[in-house]
Amino acid sequence: MVRPVVIGVGGFTSNVGKTTLVCELLKAFPGWEAIKVSRGHYRSCGKDPKACCVSPLLGAEPVVRSGWHETYQHGKDTARYWDAGASNVHWLIATDEQIAAGIQDTLARVKAPGVIVEGNSFGEFVDTHHFVMVRLFSSNKIKSSARRMMKKATAIYVSDATDETINRDAFSLESIPLFTPSDLFSLVGFLKWNRSMSC
Repeated sequence: MVRPVVIGVGGFTSNVGKTTLVCELLKAFPGWEAIKVSRGHYRSCGKDPKACCVSPLLGAEPVVRSGWHETYQHGKDTARYWDAGASNVHWLIATDEQIAAGIQDTLARVKAPGVIVEGNSFGEFVDTHHFVMVRLFSSNKIKSSARRMMKKATAIYVSDATDETINRDAFSLESIPLFTPSDLFSLVGFLKWNRSMSC
């Protein structure tokens, strides 16, 4: 089986614009599929299990939902992927212990030449061709899963920055290329033509 090109999109924290970037990339890569990874646990962040949207879906095995009828729900990230032009959408719901097996099952369902995956945890188990870390200019917070993924990052996308607000030289991390919404076209070009796409 020929493995698809995999571009991961992770975030320094929640609500940094990961889904928005995934949708922009799906528009730039017509015919590609998308994967959403939801990592959950039965006690929903240690609090009320009913407060977590994935807690009721967890079971003894990882859950993978694929296709329009299983993944299109108005207002959800997966619906946004479809609206952005994804040729298929897969939603992996798993506990920490199930993530590795669930990822392999999900990737096996991809039929397109490429797939864009949202979620830090995916990159911990798969060698991606590219991994874009999304962050905010206005925040220096970074969660532990993001710290682990920085060693795999091939690009950083600062979702709330403009060329007027950001000093690229001072803001760059470890010589990783930095992009903002104003140069999204350059990010797409970097992802398409950078040598690591041929892995």
